[in-house]
Amino acid sequence: MDANLAHIIKSMPKAELHMHIEGSLEPELIFALAERNKVSLAYDSVEALRAAYAFTDLQSFLDIYYAGASVLLTEQDFYDMTAAYLARAKADHVRHTELFFDPQTHTARGVPMATVINGIHRACQEAEGISATLILCFLRHLSEEDAFATLEQALPLRDKFIGIGLDSSERGHPPEKFARVFARCKELGLHLVAHAGEEGPPAYITTALDLLQVERIDHGVRCLEDAALTERLAHEKMPLTVCPLSNIKLRVFDKMSEHNLLHLLDAGLVVTINSDDPAYFGGYMNDNFVATFDALPLTREHAKQLAKNSFDAAFLDSATKEKYLDELDAYFAAH
Repeated sequence: MDANLAHIIKSMPKAELHMHIEGSLEPELIFALAERNKVSLAYDSVEALRAAYAFTDLQSFLDIYYAGASVLLTEQDFYDMTAAYLARAKADHVRHTELFFDPQTHTARGVPMATVINGIHRACQEAEGISATLILCFLRHLSEEDAFATLEQALPLRDKFIGIGLDSSERGHPPEKFARVFARCKELGLHLVAHAGEEGPPAYITTALDLLQVERIDHGVRCLEDAALTERLAHEKMPLTVCPLSNIKLRVFDKMSEHNLLHLLDAGLVVTINSDDPAYFGGYMNDNFVATFDALPLTREHAKQLAKNSFDAAFLDSATKEKYLDELDAYFAAH
């Protein structure tokens, strides 16, 4: 990748639509919060914890991800974590971000729902130069009853989140497991998204569309294994929130040069680039763009399309979208 293209992808305005806020906890902050909250960790140093970030699959990542989240106890902890991410995102010229959070990870440890949501939301409200909204995710390895209970706990804070997602271990937990709770969330007017087609088969994408009635597919990279599904996604302009470095770290693809992102774009799909769990997977937004553009024959036109897709796919009102898209056009006109 030449220096000019590198500059363009780093400094162009963009949105991030697939980012788990707990996955932005850097080892340094984990240790700082552990000390503040008198939580003992299984690692004796920042270096030892970072060295443990050697995952073989999604489950091995989730095990350490949940251990890291154990240091989050107070509203200020959630605020500090979110503020740190938003500063990193702003530095990468992210204009708007929609943050996933996993309340069950915290309420199971006795942390009140309000502590989680209020801390994250306050950091979003106080951030300057970047807008941020929240998407509450259900953990799919837990029961639908647990998801319903989580929803009920969160509803008094309904004004502080815009949507519902479905994450955690995909294998053996198909989308239909959560059909009733998603139907309830649709009645409540919440936006709906779900992880599908990362470790799970293309059929999970179809089920997420038909039974959960989602508005975006998180990951979705395995859709190309089903030609009819790929055609449908293109026809419906269904956004895919692809996370390249995550896909490599979790062995969805062995190396970035084998990633199918260019094939997804060539198939006419509304692809976006995102960081997923940046502290664990090797980088934030610009790191993902640089790694992808370094490994694949992507061009300036692809860069603009990916940025445009990110704003088009965002849950924003049309006037705000137009503002960001105008900024993007102006940026490329000047570069």
